[in-house]
Amino acid sequence: MTLLVQKFGGTSVGNVERIKAVAKRIALCRQSGNDIVVVVSAMGDSTDELTQLASEISNNPCAREMDMLISTGEQVTIALLAIALQEIGIPAKSLTGAQVGIITESKHGKARILEIKTEKIKELIAAGQVVVVAGFQGTSSGKTAEITTLGRGGSDTSAVALATALNADLCEIYTDVPGVFTTDPRKVSDAQLMKKVSCDEMLELASLGAAVLHPRAVEIARNYGVNLVVRSSWDNHAGTILTSEVKKSLGKKGLELSRPVNGIELVENQAVIGLSHIPDQPGIAADLFETLSAGGINVDLIIQSTHHGASNDITFTISEEQLEITKSLCEKLIKKLGGELTTQGQMAKLSIRGAGIMGRPGIAAKFFESLSMSGINLRLIATSEVKVSCVINSELGTKGLRCVSEIFDLKENQITKNPKNESTGEPEVRGIALDPNQVQVSVINIPDIPGSAAIICKSFANSGISLDTIVQSERITDKNGKIISFTLEKSDRINADDALTPLLKMWPNTVIEDGSSIVKISAVGAGMASSIGTAGKMFRALANANINIKMIATSEIRTTCIVSEKDGTKALQEVHNFFELNKS
Repeated sequence: MTLLVQKFGGTSVGNVERIKAVAKRIALCRQSGNDIVVVVSAMGDSTDELTQLASEISNNPCAREMDMLISTGEQVTIALLAIALQEIGIPAKSLTGAQVGIITESKHGKARILEIKTEKIKELIAAGQVVVVAGFQGTSSGKTAEITTLGRGGSDTSAVALATALNADLCEIYTDVPGVFTTDPRKVSDAQLMKKVSCDEMLELASLGAAVLHPRAVEIARNYGVNLVVRSSWDNHAGTILTSEVKKSLGKKGLELSRPVNGIELVENQAVIGLSHIPDQPGIAADLFETLSAGGINVDLIIQSTHHGASNDITFTISEEQLEITKSLCEKLIKKLGGELTTQGQMAKLSIRGAGIMGRPGIAAKFFESLSMSGINLRLIATSEVKVSCVINSELGTKGLRCVSEIFDLKENQITKNPKNESTGEPEVRGIALDPNQVQVSVINIPDIPGSAAIICKSFANSGISLDTIVQSERITDKNGKIISFTLEKSDRINADDALTPLLKMWPNTVIEDGSSIVKISAVGAGMASSIGTAGKMFRALANANINIKMIATSEIRTTCIVSEKDGTKALQEVHNFFELNKS
């Protein structure tokens, strides 16, 4: 018998007629000889309605009572769906998160799953029952068990976690859309449905606001090799398959609390190229990286930080063997544009990788702190959802590799030195995402000493704030300090000042500066690392639309540009079309 875990979202069970339709779909699947565990969300907007009721009573309701309140939404759905299944002759039993044995941290509102006790589910399946489980909720461990909720997208997380614990053959996420698109079809009418996408790519897209799947669900699927498909509950089309090359067993630390860092790599013989005080206008970045691409230069990290006045700085890394030709190409561009050129060889790139790194505020801080404790200064920083990289002096590369490996308790088979950049055969760009829920903040005049970045990241981590794009500028300020710029969710901005206040006292010259209203547009693709010129194409698409780039940050499979909020939708459409993702 094939074991399926099927999840149906709020719109799929939004009313009684939809619940009956879902029951018929489950019945057909059951009649095909499958064992089925169903995970459901609350009906339609009922969670929002419950939250609104609480807000009419209190401006700051107790987190425990909110979990008690909003967890009732799923309880309504599971009972109604079980009744609907029984009515058409399918044996079914509904279970809350507590009844099914979903054990979480003792944290209200955003608890992570520790384990799932599967004995009861397995007994019911063996007895021929369809098990209907309330998503989004669990119960805390300890003597006094409390109802907990998993936070936004919690039903996705529940479903993939159950599929992991039960070793299910397939986890199907049913939504109100046919699957994962190359971009948001509400903003780009000719967005195309993707037949498949890797979990690493989906993690990047989901963290950027692609609402089809929550990043935590993708993280679990990626870590444990869950066979996962996203499809519509309104038709029988195949949907989008998510793939993962990782397959690990459940650890002792908890299903969602296993080590988020599962690898480290050191790339030696790198060089840093810096162009400073170049004109701040559309097309400059495109001209630069198109020139390099035409010269056969494979650029790795690209950093453009917050700029002041009418000039800009762009820094990037290349293989040291291409330093002389790159220097020659850049000198020609500098003569044409103006500005200054600096180069430095004998550098190395040190990176940690894993699922959902930036969603855990303390990981980047721990990485930077371990380097600063070893006296290693960071020249450049680049981040993504699956990788955090920094550029350091080559002579300190092995020392950095060793100290970071120890701090994250990595084994020999998780350590890579000078990996070959081989073609994956995957598209250089799979999808384009636009995240409008970000604000840009800069910390200016930071002392240029080991540990500065770690201190900033740790301050945010201690306040529970997740940073997204982190960019350290090459330019030295008039007070002999550095600038680190970052983006974070709008909802976290109110707490950012409190997180940074102790630093302002410690570093008297340091100030916090808010950027203008921005959006983040990102191109994501597994084949990006082995393709020359991907970033240049993205910059050209924006330049053609006369859209200026405020910040640039790249990683192995993602190129991100920060642009003005007013240009967001136009930028999304232009980049999507430039990479011809509008063609099936």
